[in-house]
Amino acid sequence: MRRKALAAVLAATTFFGLAACGGGGGDTTSGSAKIEGRGPITLVQGKDTSGFVQGVLDKWNKQHPDEKARLIELPEDADSQREKMLQNAQTKSDAYDVLVTDVVWTSEFAANRVIIPLPEKEFQLDKMLKPVVDTTKYQGKLYAAPSSSDGGLLYYRTDLMKAAGISDPPQTWQELIDDCKKIQATPQGKGVNCYAGQFEKYEGLTVNASEVINGAGGVVTDDSGKPDVNTPEAAKGLDFLVNGFKQGYIPKEAITYKEEEGRRAFQGGKLIFHRQWPYQYNLANGDEGTKVKGKFAVAPLPGLDGPGASSLGGHNLAISTYSKNKASALDFIKFYTSEQNQKTNLELASQAPTFADLYDDASLQEKYPYLTTLRDSINGAVPRPKVVQYGDATTAIQDAAYAALTGDKSTTDALKDLQSQLESITSGQGQ
Repeated sequence: MRRKALAAVLAATTFFGLAACGGGGGDTTSGSAKIEGRGPITLVQGKDTSGFVQGVLDKWNKQHPDEKARLIELPEDADSQREKMLQNAQTKSDAYDVLVTDVVWTSEFAANRVIIPLPEKEFQLDKMLKPVVDTTKYQGKLYAAPSSSDGGLLYYRTDLMKAAGISDPPQTWQELIDDCKKIQATPQGKGVNCYAGQFEKYEGLTVNASEVINGAGGVVTDDSGKPDVNTPEAAKGLDFLVNGFKQGYIPKEAITYKEEEGRRAFQGGKLIFHRQWPYQYNLANGDEGTKVKGKFAVAPLPGLDGPGASSLGGHNLAISTYSKNKASALDFIKFYTSEQNQKTNLELASQAPTFADLYDDASLQEKYPYLTTLRDSINGAVPRPKVVQYGDATTAIQDAAYAALTGDKSTTDALKDLQSQLESITSGQGQ
């Protein structure tokens, strides 16, 4: 379905009427497509699990009674969200105005004219983390505004570590495995599973597979976008996960885990270590549905020989090509992505802000002791493949990784096949 949706959008590209990649009309200083039209708008994204989004909409609607914003919630998983947005563009529907996009969709959405360029001078990009800003541009133009960032973190049970006499979180995969053995040998750790991440066949698996490959010194694609995944380093990284399922330090049921399944397992006290995004922090420290409140902390992701590297996550806001009220949409995006709203999003949902100075705020650091770790994770994060046909690339990565994790292919064969597929997908693409 994902490939069919992408193919349909690519086929429809020539029919897209708005000069999204050109400079005709509108803001002559920015070279943007014309941004005009005022009236009610829709904000399109996944589930609002924290209530933050509706709170922003309520504030906006009170101040803009003639330009009210309405939330359209899409399915939880990123793949389904992307598919819905592509289908909306394919039909040239004006039902979607502001799109909350994954940071890896920018090139694909811009190249296929799903979204339009934005006037760069309207946003305080110089005050934001550079890796975040890099995700918003295609061919030198701004196509989205940074809303939140994301870096992978290692959540770990401080109470279980203390009971086993372990003082510091693991920095390598071997240390993680050794720590699990020590913890599981204690009365407190008996029966608790060692480690999990996001291993179902969806975008989260692309993230987790890329992270272990990077954590062993390998790459999926190099800095120029050329695939280079059929290497000994990449194999060592993927083998950390493959061996985890074989040897039992990753529980079998984790092959079905996305973010929420893993979160529930960690909060239910079933995991010692968990690779997860920062949004889990507040929920696991909440008063409902958690057995680990006050019993965990976070650290950088481990790697083969030392700390690893996160895949860069996060979300941006963009304007749909077929929105009839683009001027209202632009004003809403500026309102939504303001520094104050990002601070509120951090406080309500532990979502990583994009403004650099929020990470240096002493009051926030006291309340969220993981902030500096998170900032370092984002600044050191490795982008996923920045390709126009991202949908095909991520599907190929998921298929290869899943085949290796489930034993359908050896790690060597999975990476060899992935290299061939990525070469075909990226051949001749213009960035």
